[in-house]
Amino acid sequence: MELILDVLYIFIALYTLYFLGLSLRNLSDKKFAKEKKYSQYEEKDNLAVVIYAHNNKKTLANLIREIKSQDYPINNFRVFAILDNCTDGSQELFADDNFIHVIDVKGVGTIGKDQAISILLEQLSHDDLIDSYVFIDADRSIASDFLSTVNAALTNAHVISGETIIDLRNLGPIDRIKAAYQKYHMNFMRKARSLFGLAAQADSGVFIIKQEIVKQIGDVDFKDIDSELKYSLLLSKIKCKCTYNPNIQTIVDTTNYMFRKPRLSKRLDLFKNCIPELFSKNFVFTEHAISLIYPNIWFLMIGYAIILKHSLYYHFMVDFKIVLLSFITLIIAFGLSLINAKLTIKEIGYLSLYPLYSLCHLINNFPLIRMIKNKIKGVEDLPKDTEKMVVDVVVTAGNKDLNCKLEFISEKGLCKIRFIFKNKKFTTSSHIRMIDALQELKMKLDDYGFILRICSCCSCYKPCVDGSTNMLKGICMSDYPAPSLGEPKNTLIWNTCTNFTPAKLNNIISEMINQGEKEE
Repeated sequence: MELILDVLYIFIALYTLYFLGLSLRNLSDKKFAKEKKYSQYEEKDNLAVVIYAHNNKKTLANLIREIKSQDYPINNFRVFAILDNCTDGSQELFADDNFIHVIDVKGVGTIGKDQAISILLEQLSHDDLIDSYVFIDADRSIASDFLSTVNAALTNAHVISGETIIDLRNLGPIDRIKAAYQKYHMNFMRKARSLFGLAAQADSGVFIIKQEIVKQIGDVDFKDIDSELKYSLLLSKIKCKCTYNPNIQTIVDTTNYMFRKPRLSKRLDLFKNCIPELFSKNFVFTEHAISLIYPNIWFLMIGYAIILKHSLYYHFMVDFKIVLLSFITLIIAFGLSLINAKLTIKEIGYLSLYPLYSLCHLINNFPLIRMIKNKIKGVEDLPKDTEKMVVDVVVTAGNKDLNCKLEFISEKGLCKIRFIFKNKKFTTSSHIRMIDALQELKMKLDDYGFILRICSCCSCYKPCVDGSTNMLKGICMSDYPAPSLGEPKNTLIWNTCTNFTPAKLNNIISEMINQGEKEE
């Protein structure tokens, strides 16, 4: 027991010194201010601006206008817009627009950011006129000097991650707490680490990288937040660390913005895999790997409470006064960290609630609690042999289009559908046929004034009786987008298209059910 407490104290004491060092270093960020001031005078790189969009028509249109208004020489950058199975008419933005190179992915479903960008990079891999790539999501907004700032940052770093600014006014209380923490984390932790020359995590929402490094690695990895963390470690391993730069700012549209944070289990797995190489001569990689096991606020507070009590009443490796001094040092360091974190008084208030939120989140996701909660709700955890398919869909709510997901689940001969929007989920009850589960979901959404924009809810859709129970296939009776086709286009119940027109409630699905009963 004594040995465990010794190791615990050494760990949190070292983290306290590390946190204090970051707090002191973050008090002055003249380096970034100077870089910003003289950004217009740097030699210009040839930039390839890559925009990824999936049903972001409104924000994409705004982003394109802002890119066309950049103060960067027009001959030194090209713009590539990837439209990943967009069904909101995003293609219309580029009619007769020769300035934007459009990659329109359709007919194969939504392939995702990682695969879409990989396809483009393969096409551009032999383009020697490109010096660097600038990846940015279509839900972002940028200033007129964005590319000039990017170019200036590239003189000191070859891989860069930028700051994401979130408008708190459009968020609920829980999201405001998470947004305040994210702002604090960026303006203190990530900025201070950058000032010390330490590595940062890649963020595919705004990410800049030299083409030579992409060629060296072979690709980028933007599947999810965990893969981005793994990719960041790979960059550090080959001595091309990702650097955070607060000058490179994007403002995010909060309608479909997802707060992301790597899972603790993933961080621990990555650290475990890095252990054999921790003692290499690559200090940046070693430090980056060790930083994966940073403690949260509750670990620090409980750890200090246990050690303070133990050192007060029992013999310990150091005197009680030293333990108390290190705890006070941690509190002072936190106060210093707030000075240049650019938080408002209200945001500091939200930040103070983050430990409570993190505790509730931890309790809510504890396996035993989750099992009890699912029992109360009548929801069962999916067995290992369950078949599940996830598709991206759009739901219209008034004048807004919301990006959502549908999980088609088949288990023990029964079917159900899970509807996901941000952190909210609704799962239908189990049905014999998938169309029955879809009927339940459609009626549920209709009760709230939402329209599910998929083929089976479109007036142009006609079910195809193929003898199967679920009846997932159908044909599209619309002449869009190819009126020259001699016969209707085959489709599936979850597909979408730009020419969506909502069917009358229950009409199409009822027709599917009736046709299935006649066939039987």
